[in-house]
Amino acid sequence: MQNKFSLDHPIVKKSFNIIDQEVGQHNFSTLEYQIVRRIIHSTADFEFINLLKFSPTAIDNGINSLRNNIPIITDVTMVKQGIVNLVSKTFKNPIITAIEKAPDALPGKTRTETGLLQCYKEYPQGIYVIGNAPTALLALCQQIEEKKLKPCLIIGVPVGFISVLESKRVLREIDVPQIRVEGRKGGSPVAAAIINALLILAFESDV
Repeated sequence: MQNKFSLDHPIVKKSFNIIDQEVGQHNFSTLEYQIVRRIIHSTADFEFINLLKFSPTAIDNGINSLRNNIPIITDVTMVKQGIVNLVSKTFKNPIITAIEKAPDALPGKTRTETGLLQCYKEYPQGIYVIGNAPTALLALCQQIEEKKLKPCLIIGVPVGFISVLESKRVLREIDVPQIRVEGRKGGSPVAAAIINALLILAFESDV
């Protein structure tokens, strides 16, 4: 099944070749680079080489969790739409979107934050993918510190200017398997690219 998804189209293969040439030598592991390359393919932004950070067990945890059909919790619908096709072709993990769990926001909270808190109550050990909402990431980190129930993996890549740096700093300080993007960059395409890369690795590799 090698390259069943990752290089099955000539344009994708050519794009990956260009990325490889421009990246050149790097310090990423083989599995880490598969994720880096897919983010660059989705964004055409080579700065992610310097911004993407992996905790030691993040990729193994992600692969094993996907294979074991652990639910994927996204902050917003855009992330869900970016992964639903590949999820349906691989392990068919349930996908739950935080903002869809909250028709109304709790006082002083956003809808996404409210929905994320509900998701954590139901799926504390899920795979959490935050691409847009730093308030949701902050709420998740706070719950982990209080409840001591760790998700299998957190992908923390919210984008923007308000609370983004703070949310990523708080995530960095928590002992939980994580893949994050430092700084203000990130977003739904980045979050989806990371999960899709993990899905491909889980489906095609012997890890």
